[in-house]
Amino acid sequence: MPILVTTSDKTVPSLLGASPARIPVGGKIRAGIKVLTNKAADQPKARTLYEQGVAAGQSFDQIERAITEALPQLKTPLVPRNVAWFTVRGQDFPNPEIAQQILDAYAEDRGEGLRLYRFPVLFPSDHWQTVMPHELATWGAHEKRFWSEYSSDGRVRHCMTHAPVPLDNTGRRTIRIFGGRRTTARETNGGLCDPENCSEYQQRQCNLSGRFLFFIPGIRSISAFELHTNSFYAMNAAIQKFETVGFLRGGRISGFLDRQRTTFFLTKRLMEVAHIDESGKAVRVPQWIIELEAPVDVTALLREREDDDAVIVQAQLATQVLEGAGRVAAEPAAESAPASNGALGVSAVREGEPALERLLAQAQARGIDPTRYEAYADRRWGSGWKLNPHGRRRAWDELVERYGNDPQGYRDKIDSELAQSEGSGS
Repeated sequence: MPILVTTSDKTVPSLLGASPARIPVGGKIRAGIKVLTNKAADQPKARTLYEQGVAAGQSFDQIERAITEALPQLKTPLVPRNVAWFTVRGQDFPNPEIAQQILDAYAEDRGEGLRLYRFPVLFPSDHWQTVMPHELATWGAHEKRFWSEYSSDGRVRHCMTHAPVPLDNTGRRTIRIFGGRRTTARETNGGLCDPENCSEYQQRQCNLSGRFLFFIPGIRSISAFELHTNSFYAMNAAIQKFETVGFLRGGRISGFLDRQRTTFFLTKRLMEVAHIDESGKAVRVPQWIIELEAPVDVTALLREREDDDAVIVQAQLATQVLEGAGRVAAEPAAESAPASNGALGVSAVREGEPALERLLAQAQARGIDPTRYEAYADRRWGSGWKLNPHGRRRAWDELVERYGNDPQGYRDKIDSELAQSEGSGS
């Protein structure tokens, strides 16, 4: 199983600086294909190079470069085409054999040869922003020019760009920068990302871009694979799936979804997608949209959570009763005031750890306001959680054990829960 990666606010000083954990990528699966334009298709040489490149498993970027080198008059010989399958080519992987392994394991023949229509995926983090990073970005010929980036509190979206390279005192030589180029907020629009007032966005030069990061069961790779998408519909629907599964699994979306080793699946679905044409009218066109499936028995997930909670409560109660009985046996004075097992169990429960003060201190240490944390916990477990050691232990397990390495993700979870509560008036 791949090691799970979680984002964390904890940083360790190093020469290369502190940065959030990143998931290494070892290959790309593409959402579609590219075909020759009508102009390029009229050129026999272009058709030959295209067919040879496809047969050799070359990437479409490589095929396009070969065509433009042979026929300089064709500036953009290839255009994207939306299809029902995913494209897996050897040149998109450091080890080309992995592409064939994926096709051997999961490709199907639905009348157009062996194609990858649907395949299982495992996500390596419980933080959906980590496994589906996305941004608004403007690309130049060789690099990204502008991109969106949220502030640390997640409330403000900035438009970022590369900072000018500094010059030395003579003003003629650039200063050698350690650690790569610096970034800065763009001056336009006060450094804010405001698509409605952004010339690049209005001219379709700036677009939404995202990608899924995942492992594929049965495909041996220490690095994850990625699937790019520019579809708002695909990413928005995936977020809803992530949040639903996370809610049912106590915040977890990583790994197998249940004891039957069920996984997420990536596939495509033909949808009528609405967009605004040049005249401002809403039109609908059919598109194959990436879809994230979670074919899991919801009732089984709920039963698993109930079973886990029951086991934890019973084990904690048994431990506390036994510890209490041991103290009674070790203290002769207690023999003068015998108590029934039931009374002893109640006493142990009331005095059990963790104490509320200790729990709230842990929350505050992770940047969570204690008052907001109590409001969240009241909503999640009921107002009696703080009076019962079992309730406090459940809160402790979630705060310290499950989200101990992902305080930002936990703060996002709390903000989301409280926002829903405020929105519903409850």
